[in-house]
Amino acid sequence: MYNKETYDVIVVGAGHAGSEAAGAAARLGAKTLLITMNLEAIAKMSCNPAMGGVAKGQLVREIDALGGLSGIVSDESSVQFRMLNRSKGPAMWSPRCQSDRMLYAQKMREKLESIPLLTFRQDNVVDLITEDFEVKGIVTQTGQKFFAKSVVLTSGTFLNGLIHIGESNYGGGRSGERASVGISAALENLGFEIGRLKTGTPPRVDGRSVDYSKLEIQYGDDDASPFSFMTEGELPKAKDQLTCWIGYTNEQVHDVLRTGFDRSPMFNGRIKSIGPRYCPSIEDKINRFADKDRHQLFLEPEGWNTYEMYLNGFSTSLPEETQIEALRTIPGFENVVMIRPGYAIEYDYFPPHQVKRSLETKNVEGLFFAGQINGTTGYEEAACQGLMAGINAALKVQNKDPFVLKRSEAYIGVLIDDLINKGTEEPYRMFTSRAEHRILLRQDNADLRLTELGYKIGLATKERYEQYLQKKEEIDRLHTLVSKYTVRPEQMDPMLKKLGTSKLTQPVKAHTVLMRPEVNLQEMLLADDIFKSKVEAITSKKYVVEQVEIQVKYSGYIQKEYEMVDELSKKENSPIPEKIDYAKLKSLSTEGMVKLSKIRPETIGQASRISGVSASDVAVLMVYLKN
Repeated sequence: MYNKETYDVIVVGAGHAGSEAAGAAARLGAKTLLITMNLEAIAKMSCNPAMGGVAKGQLVREIDALGGLSGIVSDESSVQFRMLNRSKGPAMWSPRCQSDRMLYAQKMREKLESIPLLTFRQDNVVDLITEDFEVKGIVTQTGQKFFAKSVVLTSGTFLNGLIHIGESNYGGGRSGERASVGISAALENLGFEIGRLKTGTPPRVDGRSVDYSKLEIQYGDDDASPFSFMTEGELPKAKDQLTCWIGYTNEQVHDVLRTGFDRSPMFNGRIKSIGPRYCPSIEDKINRFADKDRHQLFLEPEGWNTYEMYLNGFSTSLPEETQIEALRTIPGFENVVMIRPGYAIEYDYFPPHQVKRSLETKNVEGLFFAGQINGTTGYEEAACQGLMAGINAALKVQNKDPFVLKRSEAYIGVLIDDLINKGTEEPYRMFTSRAEHRILLRQDNADLRLTELGYKIGLATKERYEQYLQKKEEIDRLHTLVSKYTVRPEQMDPMLKKLGTSKLTQPVKAHTVLMRPEVNLQEMLLADDIFKSKVEAITSKKYVVEQVEIQVKYSGYIQKEYEMVDELSKKENSPIPEKIDYAKLKSLSTEGMVKLSKIRPETIGQASRISGVSASDVAVLMVYLKN
């Protein structure tokens, strides 16, 4: 069958990657088709209904700063906000929100449906249309053909997905939805290398059947920070948010779980693929950490208007009867009702050395991969890839240069660079430790780093850009004031004595006092009415004051980071010809030659970060290029 409708961009899959990809491409002026197996499952939170967390929160704020959708949708659908790692330095602070699962999907669909150039279709894509290794469109299971200049694949866990519960297994992309069959074979025929990964999810329980008196209550933040820089007004106080709960397993629970190990697909060989090391199943935890007599669990609400609860930390693929028996051994869960069992799912992915930094594939021009197809895990990792793939799919149609973020510019840049240069044999998850410039890549300054870039490519709105300019101006003015304003001992000493830090011996500039770890700017303002009035004349915004305080306190570290970035950028910006034959560089190590030929880095900086490429290999390459 033939469909005469031609698009600029087709996005396959409407999870978190697909939603961001379609939204970005269409808002950049590309006529876009978002095609998915179930339109009622757009942006569905298959696992935990939450966004953000350690390093993941930074990703969401970066998506928002560029003009993406995940941040504002998270704010509009959240039931609880928390800033993690507040006891550590600001480079480690990470926002997280518990979301209303159904409301999140509803809000995302509303946002997507408001974009004029975006069209939807419910169908299953089974093949690609290509010509001379250039993508031309897609084919659906009904034989319909849709043509486009760029195609973005965001298939999640659906490619040949296989669900495991105990000794049972069946095809599926997630609970209650069928797998996608056909695309993997089409990509293999085009020369793509394929692999298998695994992930899992915990059982859902009826919150009415839980004895909360035996659990620890976990409140949200009173002074909650939104994800989106465009969210106006204060967020709900802790009392107006839903609460989460903390429980623990014990040795009795572990003993029950062990009775199902002989029927566990993880231990009897039916699951051969690798799962996420940093989010292991409960059976994997008690097997790997046999010395621990308990493991922490988080009972989290699925939304405002449901009793369904998510038991974070109890991911499992054990037989259903083992799951329920083990659950009822946990204090507080003695009479629990299980709404649906936990399960593991295996799915196809394509090792990410096969994509460029733009996320366009190296094998097929105009074809982009984003999300779990590249070997990542997590909504946030998927969403940021979707955003970048959607941007670059639209830019390719418009014959513009790709939009690429460096490691020094964003966690998004770190994630994509890691995937391409280091690859992954297990589901990749973002951590702050992966970012060598994390003191520059804080969640609080994502807009200062990225909004201007988003505006230049046409994704961030004028309203967002003007807000960013105003914020930047207020920060600069306040920073100047703090640097030049003189504070006096008679005003500061009572406050300094109370904080347990040494008194002043003479008048000094405000920034020298603010640099003390014990002191914050708000306390200084309470001690000096004139200083306070001058600050209030510049800004009334808490986040502006916080930003200046961070810049002052960590100025030495920040300056060193910028110097390191400048040094590394010299190598980063040295291009490598695409057609170079590494086999002809006889002085390269064998491993270096193989890795460079496989990954085909675009710059010297990228080559230097490839695992297995030594410093001497990089030196050989630089001499060759110079000559």
